[in-house]
Order: sequence, then C-alpha cells, then structure tokens
Amino acid sequence: MNPWIPYPAEVIEKRREALRVHTLRLRIRDEAIRRAYRFRPGQFNMIYVFGTGEVPISIVSDPDESGFLDHTIRVVGKMTAALVGLKEGDTVGLRGPYGSWWPLEEARGMDVVIVTGGLGCAPVVSVINYVAHRRDRYGRLKIFHGVKTPKDLLYRARFRAWQKHPDTEVYLTVDHPDREWKYKVGVVTNLFRQVRIDARKSAVMMCGPEGMMKSAVRDLRAQGVPADRIYLSLERNMKCAIGFCGHCQYGPRFICKDGPVLRFDQIQEWFGKDEL
Repeated sequence: MNPWIPYPAEVIEKRREALRVHTLRLRIRDEAIRRAYRFRPGQFNMIYVFGTGEVPISIVSDPDESGFLDHTIRVVGKMTAALVGLKEGDTVGLRGPYGSWWPLEEARGMDVVIVTGGLGCAPVVSVINYVAHRRDRYGRLKIFHGVKTPKDLLYRARFRAWQKHPDTEVYLTVDHPDREWKYKVGVVTNLFRQVRIDARKSAVMMCGPEGMMKSAVRDLRAQGVPADRIYLSLERNMKCAIGFCGHCQYGPRFICKDGPVLRFDQIQEWFGKDEL
C-alpha cells in the first residue's frame, strides 16, 4: 500500500474521557484493508480530517480486538479540535500503523512497570490492556500515574477495572489534591520510594512530559534498573510518519520510524537535552 495515501475510516463510537479529551473508535471502511491491518501496542496512526489536516495519534486498543481502532485525543490545537468535533458516522482518512512498539515479547515472565505523567498516558493504555488480558505471560503489573489535579485524571473507570486484575497494583498521585482525593499526593517519582520495584526482573515502559521521564529514569537507574530495560515513548512534531520530512529528527534517529518507543540506553546521549 502507498504510505502517502490515507484510507477512509468511519467514526463508529465517540467516548468522553475528561474535559477536552475523547476516545474515537474508528473502523476502516474497506473490508479487505480492515482484515489485513495489523499493529503492535505503542504504534500510531496518522489521522486526516478532510479540509483541516493530519495528526499522529497513538492506538490505544488491543491488537487482538480486530475490526476497530481506538484513539484517545486531547484538544491542543486546530487539528485535534477538529477530530474531537467529529460525530458517529463521519469519515476520516487513516494511514498506518507507524513506528516502533513496546517490548512485550521481551518482557514475558518479567514484572511490567508502567510510569506515566500528565495527560500523556495514552501510549501505554494498549500495554496495560495487553498485559491485563494475558496475565499468565507476565509477573506483576505495577502502574504509576501522576497528574497535576484530580480533574486531569483520565480513564478513571479503567484504572478501577485494572486494579481488580490479579497481580496488578495501581498507584495514583496528584500535585494539588482536592477534598475528595483519596490517593497519593506529590509527583509520580515520589512513589518509587514507597513501592518496591524488583530491579532484577522488571521492564519499565514510560510516557509523559520529558522532565518527568528524566527524573523517573534517574530514580529507577539509582534503584538498579538497567538502562536497557527502560523504554520511553517520545513525542515530536511528526508530519510524514516515514522519516522523509525530517521534522522529528532526534539525534541520529527519527521519532516517527525509529520511535516513538525507544530504549533508554540507545538515546541517553541525547535524552533531556534542551532544544532537541
């Protein structure tokens, strides 16, 4: 298939997650393309709104749930506002999947540690769902998620459901609690001092603001987690998704085709540097 040509996809469901955040469920209209479509957790699609433009969005559904594709979208500009403004039955253009994926095969038999911060937790939702539905393949699942305020917490129902799965721990924290907040208070990295992480058998998968991830990597490395078992999902201004335009260059790599999921030991020379 031509990587430049989007194929039509229909909005079959729209779900509100929080203020200015919605999940769109899309179904590729062409049955043959829909059956052939395959992705891995961590990859993304380029979604095109006719007359407005195109934007990369992480796929948050389970790869074994064939027939539809879920994408969680936060309104941050004209393109994302146009996506969230769509209704059931509307058509978008979709091309993908693109990019690298989370190391779920390599993590078999290990504890899976998920670290997220802010509103950017969508790239790890597919990981959590994948592990939750296949508990016999992995050790403990530990989810650390931090936001600024309780109103910023997405996926409330999903967090409650994930917590009920066997061998699963969910830790939620906010910087600024309200009177109804029942969980932890403080930045997400504070949780590492309160919860034991077995550095010998843990694979860490992380996304969120790069400042948060920089602090989290530092603390995890201090606890003995090897650099080659820490994976980050990075965001950059992606336009083409195939490494052609150069907008998302990151050192010698391109986030769209070498990422967005990158192993820390492969990028530590550039990670955290300003203007990169």
